[in-house]
Amino acid sequence: MCFRGLRMSLVVWDQPQALGVYCEEDEWTSGICDCCLDMKDCCLAFWCCPCFACRTSRRLGQCLCLPLLDVCGCVRPITMSMRVSIRQRYGIRGSLCRDCLCSSFCPSCVWCQITREIKDRQLPTTLGDIIHR
Repeated sequence: MCFRGLRMSLVVWDQPQALGVYCEEDEWTSGICDCCLDMKDCCLAFWCCPCFACRTSRRLGQCLCLPLLDVCGCVRPITMSMRVSIRQRYGIRGSLCRDCLCSSFCPSCVWCQITREIKDRQLPTTLGDIIHR
């Protein structure tokens, strides 16, 4: 239907909420420079960051080759978006500016931090998870 002269506007009453596991804003379980907390991951991330990033991307349920798109340019959009995704998933306090800086200047540290966050916040395995594997 078309109403002449009648202007309808949509009013937003509630702001969208984050779809995370946690309700409150939280902190990272480890800092960006705490790479050495897991030496195995640290070594792999620093000696072969593309392999490590692809493996971590796969653990997040994303395309295995997605991080390889970061090779073009100094700003790493995939690394940054994965960090933002983890922050939103777990309700971690932070800013897009900080995500951009960390991703641009130390992508290996970012991928290590993302991996540690996934490991630290993983829910305990139930019998149903074991049977379905």
